[in-house]
This record gives sequence, C-alpha cells and structure tokens, in this order.
Amino acid sequence: MFASQLGIRLVLLLGKTVPLPAPASVMNALQRVRVINDAEGQDGFQITFTLGKDRLGEYGLLAGGALDPDRRVVIGVLLGARLEPLIDGVIYHHQVSPGAESGTSTLTVSGRDISVLLDLEEKNAEYPNRPDFLIVTEILARYAQYGIVPQARPTTDVPIELHRVPRQHETDLRFIRRMAARNGFVFYLEPLTLGATTAYFGPENRLGLPQPALTVNMGTATNVNSLSFTNDALAPVGAQGSIVEPITKTSIRIPPLPSLRVPPLAASPAAPRRTTLLRRTASQNPGQAATTALAATSRAPEALSATGQLETVRYGHVLRARRLVGVRGAGLKHDGLYYVRRVTHEIEVGKYTQEFTLSREGTGTLLPVVRVS
Repeated sequence: MFASQLGIRLVLLLGKTVPLPAPASVMNALQRVRVINDAEGQDGFQITFTLGKDRLGEYGLLAGGALDPDRRVVIGVLLGARLEPLIDGVIYHHQVSPGAESGTSTLTVSGRDISVLLDLEEKNAEYPNRPDFLIVTEILARYAQYGIVPQARPTTDVPIELHRVPRQHETDLRFIRRMAARNGFVFYLEPLTLGATTAYFGPENRLGLPQPALTVNMGTATNVNSLSFTNDALAPVGAQGSIVEPITKTSIRIPPLPSLRVPPLAASPAAPRRTTLLRRTASQNPGQAATTALAATSRAPEALSATGQLETVRYGHVLRARRLVGVRGAGLKHDGLYYVRRVTHEIEVGKYTQEFTLSREGTGTLLPVVRVS
C-alpha cells in the first residue's frame, strides 16, 4: 500500500489570516493531535504541546504568539503523496498544565472549524422574497476571504412578502442551521484542500463512490481494531400532521412522505414505533406543511449504528465523515453500506488511529458486494 510504504506525515499550518507551515519550534514541541469530524455538529480539534521555559523563565511557545487565540489552524495528513485535509479551524481555548518535573509541562490548544466565525455576532435582518438557499448563499458570500465556497442545494418553499418574510434574529451560523432544520437539510463546513473550504447546505449527501470497506474477521484483510453494532428499535420516529383547507376549513391529513436520505441503505428498515405530532402545519400552506413533514422524517434517528476503531496504516485511507462506507465480514444483517456520522482522528508519533460511528435505517444489505480498496 502506497501509504504504508512512504509513511504518514502530519501537516500543520498556522496563521492570523492566511495559514502557513508551522514554525520548527512548534513542530518540535508537538505531542499529539485530535481532530473530530461530526456530521451532527461542528468539527473540532485539540493539539497538545510540550512546554519549556526560556532563560527569562517564560514559556517560549506561548510568548511566540503562533498559538494565540483567533489564529487559524489547518490540520491535514500526507498519506504517501496524497494530501488529506482534516480541518480548517480557529484556536479559541488554551490549557496550560505545569509539570512537577522538567519536560512534563504541557499546553493544549483547542478550537472549532471556521464555521465558528459565523457564530460570533448576533444580527437582525430581513430577507423578503428569497428562498432559503439564496439567503444561505448571500450570507456565506460575506465570508469569502476565509476561502469558504458555498454549496447550497435548492429549497422548495419560496416565500412571498405579503405572506411571510424570513427574519434573522441570531448569529449567521444559528440562522443557517435553523433554515437547514426546517428543510430537513444539514449544514457543515469541510476543507476541500489547503485554503479552500466547502460550506454545504442540503440533504445528507449519500451519493458518490463509497469509501473503501471496513473489514472485520477476514484474516489478513481485517483493517479494524474493533467494531460493534447497536440496533435500537425505538430510535426511528414517525410524524403526523394536517393542513386546513382555507375555504371549507376542512382538516386534511398530510400523507406519509419519504425521507431525504437517499438512496436507502438497508434491506429491512426499522418501522417507527413512536410518533410525533406536527403542531404548526395547520397554519401553513400545503408547500410549507410538506416541507415540515419531510424535515421531521429526514431528521429522525436511525435504528442501526456501529462504532469502532481502525488502524490507518492498515486501512490506507482517511475515513471521511458525512460519506458512505462499506462494511464486510460482519454477517449478512450487518454487512453493506453505512453513513459515516463521526470520525475522531488521534495522531501522535508512530500512531494514527480513527474512531468512527456509522448508521443506517435497518439491517440487511442492498448490495451483494462493497468497494474493497
């Protein structure tokens, strides 16, 4: 495998506006790196350094300013010659732990991906006659200097000023997340390459080529250290609602709508045992009510989940959250494709592991084989 032949190398860039390769003093003090990519929330990072005092009794790493709050941080890995960016973020937290002995003091810096820049200032604004996806594109254009590239999927509801005006009364990030929730969408930022980040607003992306399979119980082909499955029959939630016909005032029940999570991944999806009532649809027009019902169905938790850990050298790839991955060797009920919900990258000298959480709507596979490499 190319990655195992040439090794895995950490890439760390720091800077106030434009991140550049970290100084040698920073790289020499680096102990370990943790990056969390989470499909349900914001990505985050934590970097731990060894602290040493200079002749004046000051911690040189802190005095240098390279790790000050508000500094941009780009973390990636080189697998062979292939660059895999993990996060483009901002430092917002320091923890200094003085040690009792020389060389045991540490500095831990933490932060979140650059979507945190959208969450710093509350605003009041109105967006008349604009659908949600155009509002998202307009807001994200204000952050172009950070290399953010909007990728907003169309929304179906087009508000008319006489009936409804979309209003913002929170930060840009919370406003975009509110719009994502009411459309059954997700919103996240993900680095494309060094200096460029995609801001995705749309349904869960289950299209595209699945990632190489996670393999268990298959001898030398096994590439995971651990893997376990949980089937929670109470996780799926159904939704019921109705609209009121404006002339006759007749209540019309909203028919069951399919989830935006396409394509389906399980041969035997778990039926919802719980039901929530959509209490606002009665005052909405048919288009808004359908969007509300669709969003409730698409946000419902999935029944089958899997957690585990893989050794990156054996796997040979970076496992990406928010994409599909195959599982093989776990039996007919558990093999097949999953959506990757969360990946935690743990990197230190001589070691790179990835802990992951997967999910899908039920048991059984729809595909006889999965992509191996």
